[in-house]
Amino acid sequence: MFTGDTMKLALCIGINDYPGVSNDLYGCRNDAADWTAALSARGFDVRTLLDSAASGTAIRTGIADLLSRAATGDAVVITYSGHGTWVPDLDGDEPDNRDEAICPHDVAANGPLLDDELSTLFSAADPGVRTVLISDSCHSGTLARLSRPLGDDRCSSRFLAPSTFLPPPAGLPAGLAAGLPAGLAAGSAVRGGARSRPRSAALLLSACRDTEYSYDATFSGRPNGAFTYVALTALAELPPGATYRDWLRAIRAQLPSQNYPQTPALQASPAQLAWPLLA
Repeated sequence: MFTGDTMKLALCIGINDYPGVSNDLYGCRNDAADWTAALSARGFDVRTLLDSAASGTAIRTGIADLLSRAATGDAVVITYSGHGTWVPDLDGDEPDNRDEAICPHDVAANGPLLDDELSTLFSAADPGVRTVLISDSCHSGTLARLSRPLGDDRCSSRFLAPSTFLPPPAGLPAGLAAGLPAGLAAGSAVRGGARSRPRSAALLLSACRDTEYSYDATFSGRPNGAFTYVALTALAELPPGATYRDWLRAIRAQLPSQNYPQTPALQASPAQLAWPLLA
């Protein structure tokens, strides 16, 4: 959709169904639908990729197409809700020796989409394009406890709820699967290590730090990512002129919590922080 002489383009990705793995998700398609509604209301022309439509090739093509259409002054927003993971860093550019990744629908057959490749995709945009990535997935990256539980009462103690973390599948290409820590295969939490430095041309709003999990939740009987639900609730309550810092501050008033111990994070340059919020 055109707003004046500029375009606002979005791609919303949600994956519940992961063939070949044992831990499907529940709230990711709803997350994509909710992001689509929120962004459409703000004048974005939104495309969606859900479940089998969200293959690695389709995600790469979708991002590249949006960025190829955008010019200086345009806004591009990509939202992703699904499994996240990490693999050993092979090119030595990560202080913590691992590359974070998102997991397309066909991850078991074709592997994940690494942060290095996402950075390359985003770097193809014109310098004046305002590109934003919002990722509700594990390892996509202050502690504040909630004064009340998040989610339905029956889910309020779901500390062990299925998280949006997927251990790297056995079918990863040789090299990516090599050298995985033994604890990773068992699904253990990642501990320690320096946080990877931001390298992408996109502003990144993530559901958690890159050493943390992101959680599925249920609100009023409807599955959602805990981060997506809180982020969109906070967005709807922000006043005109709010910044990305304001948005993160409002999200962190609810997360992390006792039930969902994830710390949303914002990675952006000073220039990106001056961008109008989702505009």
